[in-house]
Amino acid sequence: MNVGFISLGCSKNLIDTEVAIGLFKENHYKIVNKPEDADILVVNTCGFIESAKEEAINTILEMAEYKKQRCKYLIAMGCLVQRYYDDLVKALPEVDLFIKIDEYNKLWEKIEDLIKRDIVEKAKTKTSTKISEIRPLPMPTYDEFLNRVVTTGKNYAYLKIGEGCSNKCTYCAIPYIRGPFVSRKMEDILDEAEMLAKKGIKELIVIAQDTTKYGVDIYGESKLAELLEKISKVKGIEWIRFLYSYPEGITDKLINVVATNGKIAKYFDIPIQHISNPILKKMNRRTSKEDVTKIIEKIRKEVPDVTLRTSLIVGFPGETKENFEELLEFVKNTKFDKLGTFMYSKEEGTPAAKLPDQIHGNTKKARYNKIMEAQQEISKEILTNKIGKNYKVLVEDMSFDGKYFIGRTMQDVPEEDGLVYIKNNKDLDENTILNNFVNCKIIEVSNYDLIGEIQK
Repeated sequence: MNVGFISLGCSKNLIDTEVAIGLFKENHYKIVNKPEDADILVVNTCGFIESAKEEAINTILEMAEYKKQRCKYLIAMGCLVQRYYDDLVKALPEVDLFIKIDEYNKLWEKIEDLIKRDIVEKAKTKTSTKISEIRPLPMPTYDEFLNRVVTTGKNYAYLKIGEGCSNKCTYCAIPYIRGPFVSRKMEDILDEAEMLAKKGIKELIVIAQDTTKYGVDIYGESKLAELLEKISKVKGIEWIRFLYSYPEGITDKLINVVATNGKIAKYFDIPIQHISNPILKKMNRRTSKEDVTKIIEKIRKEVPDVTLRTSLIVGFPGETKENFEELLEFVKNTKFDKLGTFMYSKEEGTPAAKLPDQIHGNTKKARYNKIMEAQQEISKEILTNKIGKNYKVLVEDMSFDGKYFIGRTMQDVPEEDGLVYIKNNKDLDENTILNNFVNCKIIEVSNYDLIGEIQK
């Protein structure tokens, strides 16, 4: 039987999809890319914010149309299913099997039951309104991680080091969906890194909802710095980066590892969300404006040429004009290399959804535009300063017209940050350049991308 997958949402969700693909391949199913060729269609959903939920529902309904053709079974899994299981079972009879995240340890058992017996088990749903009552979700077994099929190409792969989140930010539903933070054992992570290296992977992107929390639950303290050092010793891995490091968890040891280890990208992804102290308090964030300012100053002092990325939320309930102007001024003065902004999404079941002074959509949109306009100018300035400099670039693709090779520097996260377009001179060998590292001189810039030429 042929199986097709659609993975929505974040890179953490993508790893769950890759594990599921591995289970099917291990059991001799053929993976196909086109839904019209699939006997089984699996949609791994996201349920984080309203737009993601809408996309998930629309995708499920779109895939359900293929049941009129070849598709025999439609399976939905992931965050949306975990969050709205009962509602989805009632609303989407087109779906043959819903698999919640807390059932992933029985993933294949449930799929096998569906396929072999052609029935859908209606599991009892446990509901809870308090994060404190939610039990940690079972981590997929080590063997399942080893069997995962990397879908991100030949060069990089995500490496999940933990599941869930314990931060309890008032706007976020992740703790309700995925439970509190649970770390993987270090030895299992390192074995997976070894496996990925043997497959030819050159770059590992270490992820969790909050990577700085790694190890606190099982080792009594953050072990992120130690883990990164050990991954750097894996033969074949040349680039390592870690994402989603909350400012309060960034230690001197972590900063030092980034500063001194040549394999670890000089890159900090620090989701600060806001900078005005009254808003940070309402968000239940664990840092103040002063804390954030201090950690950024320390990083820039200790890590030369560091790249800083952050994410922000505008339009949080009660955000005054003054609160927003404070945030905008901070963005202009701090000059983050990379910045993403979200308009606040009111999520049912979260404390923030009950707060007074909800902000009108037009106001949120206007504030979003102001932040992004400011960042566009900052980004252009930062990129312009790179003209004339040389960078090590991992080449991953070619333009359709063949005029450019396309790659990334160590300071660019796949699918998130900018690209480097390298002029394809006639004397360059495509087979030698693609999927390899080259030395590239930057000669031009666009708003978010670099244009360069190979230095021999």
